[in-house]
Amino acid sequence: MDSSIEMQMSSCSLHDQAPDTLRLTDPTSEESANKTIKKYLLAESAEFRELNKLREQGWNNPDGDTFFQNQRQTADKADNRTASRFYDLMNKIGEELHRVTDAFGIRQQSKSTQPKILDMCMAPGGFLATALRKNPSARALAFSLPISNGGHKVLLPAASNVEKRFLDVTMMAEDMGSKEIPDNHPEAGRFLPQQFKPGQLFDLVLCDGQVLRTHERAPYREKREARRLTTTQLALGMEHLRPGGTMVVLLHKLERYDTANLLRTFSKISSVRSFKPERGHRIRSSFYMVATNVQSQHPDAIQAVEAWKSAWKVATFGTDGDYEQSIRVGGEDVGEMLAEFGADLVNMGRQAWRVQADALTRAPFIRN
Repeated sequence: MDSSIEMQMSSCSLHDQAPDTLRLTDPTSEESANKTIKKYLLAESAEFRELNKLREQGWNNPDGDTFFQNQRQTADKADNRTASRFYDLMNKIGEELHRVTDAFGIRQQSKSTQPKILDMCMAPGGFLATALRKNPSARALAFSLPISNGGHKVLLPAASNVEKRFLDVTMMAEDMGSKEIPDNHPEAGRFLPQQFKPGQLFDLVLCDGQVLRTHERAPYREKREARRLTTTQLALGMEHLRPGGTMVVLLHKLERYDTANLLRTFSKISSVRSFKPERGHRIRSSFYMVATNVQSQHPDAIQAVEAWKSAWKVATFGTDGDYEQSIRVGGEDVGEMLAEFGADLVNMGRQAWRVQADALTRAPFIRN
């Protein structure tokens, strides 16, 4: 679980129609929620319609499966030369992201205050390297999955202003509010004690970890790991962010309900911008959310942290039934989200969808 190494209007808008139009056919299905959002975006966004057409072409071509399988094998079996290229790529993506969004610009409270950076999933370290170049006086705390557990090699040079801790952030139980671990849990002895000091705050938080196929983990985690990793990064990142600070979060598929709803949550407590770099990962659905001036002590932010910690607890300690219940989406939730946030979602998605569509038009499995 480390940083990524590879992100018009119709005449009758859906959010202007009666609420019944937005109701899910199956109000308990996350898949149905995603289909409802997709229907909305197909009606509202020319950029999304073009991307959807290209995606369907790729899905219908077996060469697309081969293309992505080769990419996965390259990432999983990266040698030193490949790892170095990935590190350089993340530096370039970081530079582009900062140039366009000022993502790494720390606004100091006073000249005597040393800027502080938190990187929840560091390896290979290119993003943190970029953030430190933009803030040379900053100190950083960075977590990274150990190589022995399947993590990527950290190429960020050793420095006195960077504290590196090699651990699995999804096992930070005490920080996530779980001091008592059930004795019968399959990983009862592997959960970690508190890593953050009380009141420890950062000006910039980087949350761009992804689940790694090379990560050795217990079988129960396979279907739950993405949610465990996301909620850990968000909860601890927000909880330890100085009011007015910045969070940079790697996300996937802006058209998914969980992604759209997350953007909606942050829009209530910060200035939110989405951006898909053109220096790398153009063909994938990944993009970055840059949330500036985050009011991390706002009641909505505190409520979000509690919800993320609760979701982590269910994904970590709950039964399969508990977990399935926790990820269900009510039809009224999707309708409310689109009515309130649909137009903003379309605006946020335009650049990312355009960049991915442009890349797909040049993909070998599309041209063929």
